Amino acid sequence: MAVRRPRPDRFEILVALCGLLGGLVLWGVGLGYRSAAEPTVLLHGRWPVLPPLVVMAGCELLRRSAPRLSLPIGTAALAADALSQGNLATVLMYTDLVYAAVLYGTAGAAQRILWLTGLATAAATLVPLAVWQVPEAVLLGVLTGVVTFGPASTGWIVRNHRDAAEAARLQAEQTALLAETDRTQAVTAERARVARELHDLVAGHLSAIAVHSTAALSLDDPATTRQALSVIRENSLEGLAEMQRLIGILRDGGGTEEPAVAPTVDGLGHLVDTARAGGLDVRLDARHGSLPAPVGLATYRIVQESLTNALKHASPGPVTVDVIRRDGRLDITVRSPYDGRAEARAPGSGTGIAGMRERASLLGGTFRACAEGRSWVVRATLPLTEGDHR
Repeated sequence: MAVRRPRPDRFEILVALCGLLGGLVLWGVGLGYRSAAEPTVLLHGRWPVLPPLVVMAGCELLRRSAPRLSLPIGTAALAADALSQGNLATVLMYTDLVYAAVLYGTAGAAQRILWLTGLATAAATLVPLAVWQVPEAVLLGVLTGVVTFGPASTGWIVRNHRDAAEAARLQAEQTALLAETDRTQAVTAERARVARELHDLVAGHLSAIAVHSTAALSLDDPATTRQALSVIRENSLEGLAEMQRLIGILRDGGGTEEPAVAPTVDGLGHLVDTARAGGLDVRLDARHGSLPAPVGLATYRIVQESLTNALKHASPGPVTVDVIRRDGRLDITVRSPYDGRAEARAPGSGTGIAGMRERASLLGGTFRACAEGRSWVVRATLPLTEGDHR
């Protein structure tokens, strides 16, 4: 594939035309910055001034796209102009070439040009002064500095400001990107938290309602139907109360701190009583003491979800719940009978185990749920924070 050569833009064309036309006007009226009588003028007459002028104008077309090519050619043209009577437009265009080479060239080339022009200025000041030993010899160094080192240092300063502005722009873009990423992660985390809360609040009660409504419809026994309706009513009222609590949390802003009305381990007894009313044979062993609020809420939700799953999937038999506090941790174990063949007595969302695992992970704990023999066992270990009441 052919390489596309860079073309000069409108500004470069305008600079080249203005420099060329200005130089032609000076040449037409016969104005040069040196007289023909000076001994350093080796090319006499008016015509030797034109080739350096034309070449310098052509170099201006490449000032941005090819500074490494335009500057050496422009330097040669300036040397040729110095051997003639000279044209001020040629010198001015050369200063622009030096400036553009530092500004648009590579960082290494810009630094080399700055050093070389500085050394050339120093040499043009000290050597003539040492040879001629007259104060006027310093003017040659001043002229060299104005033509070379001045544009180079100006280009270096502008380049540094441009690079600093570009770095600031990139940093601002990165900061905005990080802020957007943090916002997205925060929204995702909050949605996951609300989803866990909503699932834990509704799933247990609706599962109990579904199971007992099925029993009430399938059995033609007034006593059983009345008992099932009582359980349905109790679970619907508790579900509504929990839902109202969650709506209140969301309306209050949904802060990171759990509200004081959130369930705690003190409510495990009521939770077990509700499961017994739903038909489960539950045995509770709670030896936990006082727990931090996040650990207490997670414990309550893990036990609640485990009992809900037992209600939907467990085989007939006792369900044991152990909440035991040991050295710096809280061990939760829920064991229910499971033969792997019983169909679910109520539909589920399939996110219960994932929600329990997330709750344990957020507190830095571990979670496992699997079949062990003819039992389904849920195990969670939650670390206790420092400074809690023991």
